[in-house]
Amino acid sequence: MSINEHELTKNAANYAALSPVDFMRRAADVYPTRLAVIHGNIRRNWADTYARSMQLGHALRGLGVGKGDTVTVMLANTPEMVECHFGVPVIGAVLNTLNTRLDAHSLTYMFNHADSKVVIVDREFSKAVKEALQNATVKPIVIDVDDSQYDGPGERIGTYLYETLLANSNSAPIVFEGDEWDAMSLNYTSGTTGEPKGVVYHHRGAYLNAVSNILEWDLPSHPVYLWTLPMFHCNGWCFPWTVAARAGINVCLRKVTPEGVFGAIGDYGVTHYCGAPIVHSMLVNASDEVKQLAVTGTSGSNTAGQGSGERRHVKGMVAGAAPSATLLESIEALGITLTHVYGLTEVYGPCTICAPQQEWDALSAADRAVNHARQGVRYHLQADANVVNPETNEPVPADGETIGEIVVRGNICMKGYLRNPKATEEAFAGGWFHTGDLGVRFPDGYIKIKDRSKDVIISGGENISSIEIEDVLYKHPAVMAVAVVAKPHPKWGETPCAFVELKPGVEVTAAELVKHCKAHLPGFKVPGAIEFGELPKTSTGKIQKFELRKRSGAVDAINV
Repeated sequence: MSINEHELTKNAANYAALSPVDFMRRAADVYPTRLAVIHGNIRRNWADTYARSMQLGHALRGLGVGKGDTVTVMLANTPEMVECHFGVPVIGAVLNTLNTRLDAHSLTYMFNHADSKVVIVDREFSKAVKEALQNATVKPIVIDVDDSQYDGPGERIGTYLYETLLANSNSAPIVFEGDEWDAMSLNYTSGTTGEPKGVVYHHRGAYLNAVSNILEWDLPSHPVYLWTLPMFHCNGWCFPWTVAARAGINVCLRKVTPEGVFGAIGDYGVTHYCGAPIVHSMLVNASDEVKQLAVTGTSGSNTAGQGSGERRHVKGMVAGAAPSATLLESIEALGITLTHVYGLTEVYGPCTICAPQQEWDALSAADRAVNHARQGVRYHLQADANVVNPETNEPVPADGETIGEIVVRGNICMKGYLRNPKATEEAFAGGWFHTGDLGVRFPDGYIKIKDRSKDVIISGGENISSIEIEDVLYKHPAVMAVAVVAKPHPKWGETPCAFVELKPGVEVTAAELVKHCKAHLPGFKVPGAIEFGELPKTSTGKIQKFELRKRSGAVDAINV
């Protein structure tokens, strides 16, 4: 008889469901007096933050919220958002964080699709939420958050005020009693090709990705984490739970500006933050005066305990789009070491990392940046990542040239799409999650994205990577941000069209950029049209290419 055939069963002594909500309980038990939250004048330790999260859980139970019920929140990066990541799922409810830039029409769809039982809304976003609820079929309980750091317009629209609810609630500890496969959170995709899909996370996946974040970053105890990444985006890549696991400090930043980021580094000694390439580009292109705030802080003197005149070394994590080698090289000069990760909503945020190799240290900064720009290898706790032929699911040769689809599988993958079995089945075809991203695999096993399948430009039968053209344009000193999409062409079908956002106070002509591209690209890949102006972006910093595709047909062709 094998060991597995003996009657050894799991019980309360040898098994507990994996859930990241327990990380805060441990932080409060072990480090009760350590600082947990900074927000304006607010300073709360882990004991207080845990107590408030439990008060939220008890308050929601008192309002009739139970296992599997959806609690929808529309909040900025504030302490209340941190508390929702624990107080909602600890009672078995499902946390649904919404993009704060969404319009009323999109919100109505999501309220109905999620079957929201409670909506917690910051006063800043109450107008859109009020309009959306008027048109929704669901009638959730509405709770207002009146953030002390917000002094703009916006009425209270709820039946309850968040702070009053907590003040009248019990703070006794709550232990998660569900199954680790239970739904924990619901996140909506951007919906650029139809109605947004509801991505369902489970407790096990969130727990493992939160721990994997620690392993990928060698995250020490008590990091000072700056919230530049919206917590509504993939639950902040699971970092609300990661920071709790390390008993770190959540430095809340309601609005991301260069002054806010560099000031927080100087004021609070920020050690880690995450953001899209556009956020890092914003930092690189800030004025020298603003960059100096990382040393002096906003008060003009060093308040973070650093040596006078010293720049604190900070670790950043970048994802959301492939960063250019130029950006990676420039951010390094600011004393910021970037870790490049790749992922999607369906995999809890990041699922691969460009793990640095020791031999890269001997390379020039430019060559090192080229290596770091790759999407890399699987996360520690993700089972596998590969590049496959999308028709056969067979791995493509690891030659750095053969293009296939990037696929992943393992515990850090969604349960599936809410009320969309067809899309779920398609996404998981062949036992892989199909990302829809096209990439190659190099001999060292590292993956590099070439393009989204929908972003490949097919010109005269030739496939052109928009990312390749963007990388070249980013090398021009005048370019701050760029996006390349297909422009309809009567002869070639499509040609590349570049939308370019220039650095402040800098001028360059389309002809000059075309000349620059011709020096680095074959002729058929050179943009045939260029438009200058601010690029449309999501609140997470992603450039909205689908908006630019709508405009590309009206951009005049260049004759140079």
